[in-house]
Amino acid sequence: MSTLYIAATPIGNLGDITVRVLETFKTVDVIAAEDTRHTLQLLTHFEIRKPLISCRAQNEEEASKKVIALLDEGKTVAFASDAGTPGISDPGAVLVKRVREAGHTVVPLPGASAFATLISVAGPGGKTIVFEGFLSPKPGRRRSRLRELLATGWAFVLYESPYRIVKLLQDIADIESGRNVVVGRELTKLHEEIVEGSAAEVLENFSSRSKILGEFAIFVAGNKNAQVLEETSDT
Repeated sequence: MSTLYIAATPIGNLGDITVRVLETFKTVDVIAAEDTRHTLQLLTHFEIRKPLISCRAQNEEEASKKVIALLDEGKTVAFASDAGTPGISDPGAVLVKRVREAGHTVVPLPGASAFATLISVAGPGGKTIVFEGFLSPKPGRRRSRLRELLATGWAFVLYESPYRIVKLLQDIADIESGRNVVVGRELTKLHEEIVEGSAAEVLENFSSRSKILGEFAIFVAGNKNAQVLEETSDT
């Protein structure tokens, strides 16, 4: 029986990598990566040289077999997604399941996560927080799911690209304009920005910008008295 380490890596600032992850990268036999080029840059920065194998969402089942074969040989393997904690809107869940089914040990190495990072600065939002990640890019499905989430009255966290952030904020404001929203843009990076306000206020902020760049995490606070508008003409 051998060990697979699930390693959280920085979401932006390389200083957020943990000592434990670095020591593990130095001692394992092989590192599996969502994007070997991306992980190679990280390893090079810390002067670590290890064999890399690909394990991305599109080949996770097949990659799991390769990882298990290495573990069967008695080798140790670490897995890193591109940024943050594997399994949270990133590959890793299938790999963990297959490796555990094969009888090997899976060890988590905690660290950075956009989800946890945003929650830490979002302020009160209720006891229950739902992680939803990326919603459907299709407008009708996106708005339908938003109505369901808002109707629960629970807080929830979404991820979004710069290309759809205004559309997402518009949908939230259309459904419940007064719900408190905290948007984290480029968290931990040089141009980090955190914007808080009602859905309508945050929408006005971003829709007035001539250009929007970066990656987004959105915290929508809970509201036990949520009153969600009925669907009208969504398509």
